[in-house]
Amino acid sequence: MQKWAAFWVLGLIWGSSFLLIRVGVEEVSPFQVVFMRTGIAALGLNLVLLLRGKHIPFNLRELFPLLVIGVGNTVIPFVLISWGETQIDSGIASVLNATAALFTAVLAHYAFRDERITIQKIAGLALGFFGVVVLASRSWVDGQIVTGDLAGQLAVVVASFFYALFGVYSRKLMHGRYEPMVISAGSMVAASILSGLLMLIAPYFNGQPPVPLADLTQDALIALVLLGFLNTFIAYILFYWIIQQLGASRASMVTYVTPAIALVLGAVVLNEIVDWRLLAGAALILSGIGVVNLRLRARPRPADVSTGDELASEKAH
Repeated sequence: MQKWAAFWVLGLIWGSSFLLIRVGVEEVSPFQVVFMRTGIAALGLNLVLLLRGKHIPFNLRELFPLLVIGVGNTVIPFVLISWGETQIDSGIASVLNATAALFTAVLAHYAFRDERITIQKIAGLALGFFGVVVLASRSWVDGQIVTGDLAGQLAVVVASFFYALFGVYSRKLMHGRYEPMVISAGSMVAASILSGLLMLIAPYFNGQPPVPLADLTQDALIALVLLGFLNTFIAYILFYWIIQQLGASRASMVTYVTPAIALVLGAVVLNEIVDWRLLAGAALILSGIGVVNLRLRARPRPADVSTGDELASEKAH
């Protein structure tokens, strides 16, 4: 009972991430959102490592893969999602973010012998990506394309592709090499440093300058702190515990929970519009993910007994 209670708490936490991002980007740039989020998470995760008598590798050869993951699986998708939410509602962003599972199915076909594309997976992919088309149709208003809205949706879809690409990279090259906490702590350090640099140089390229914390409204400051502390640092700790208790496959089912939570929160807290195309698109995407991952015959898989290192890099809501 305690295990599944933690599962639903994690779904609520990650589902609220999109709401918090939306509140944050109302006052600060996407780079500053990512810097504050990853900086807080990096401090927390590395503190936990130190308390356990461990630390991230300091050797450049060992640190390099973590830097790559920090850039490809954290900075790029975090920035794209944050920018996307300056153009689209948080609920739409959460649904489109779920397409990472569909991209993973395609990429895994080429990376792993035990993850080949089947007719069943093709059907699920077709169903899921048709849901993306349904969502994109919301950008067609009165015979014209709402460019900003469509660009925001595209940004989140590209972010989902990066999640999938570097999730596969992590599983392919790093499985068993580092424990999940080290992967997350190292990649968060790299992400906070890079996003901080981008935040500082953005004004020199007509970007938005950093906003002093004292100038933020209470809502924005709380949202950004929660995003880093609760929705990233604490959520990762909770996710690893759930993997140990329920197994990686069951833990990954949180993918189905977060969009539903985000849609409800967006509608209730931010008064976002929930129309039939949003509901239909969400249903198609989540159904597609379900079909892709449906196993007609139960059989053990490495992911079911893993410590969660490959999943850790994919779960960065």
